[in-house]
Amino acid sequence: MTSATFLCSDQTTEGIRVGAAAFFLAAQSEPEEGHFAFGYRILIKNTGCAPATLRTRHWDIVDAAGRHEVVDGPGVVGQQPRLEPGQGFTYQSFALLKTEWGTMEGHYTFERDDGATFQAPVARFYLVPQQKA
Repeated sequence: MTSATFLCSDQTTEGIRVGAAAFFLAAQSEPEEGHFAFGYRILIKNTGCAPATLRTRHWDIVDAAGRHEVVDGPGVVGQQPRLEPGQGFTYQSFALLKTEWGTMEGHYTFERDDGATFQAPVARFYLVPQQKA
């Protein structure tokens, strides 16, 4: 993950800490065709004192032209990880844009053992080919 803070996000809600960082996938991109591929890494850690299971994901992806894509689904990368206190889960995925840059943000819905649910936001992070000085 890059250390440039504007490319990363880090937010904690109800003891669930979610960090995200994106990177450009040059080999999978065709800029001349308007195809830009970005990978992103997510780290989810239970910093609280109660277990929680990730049930669903929601993403809002916006490109530089203002096109908005919503992605909803069960779990992440085919899993619904249960996180005990102190446990973490990391995964990697990707997003495709028609412009050179964009943003992502969203939330995960978690469920506690007693059936209570809550949303853990993923703060906005940026999909850009490289860091601009």
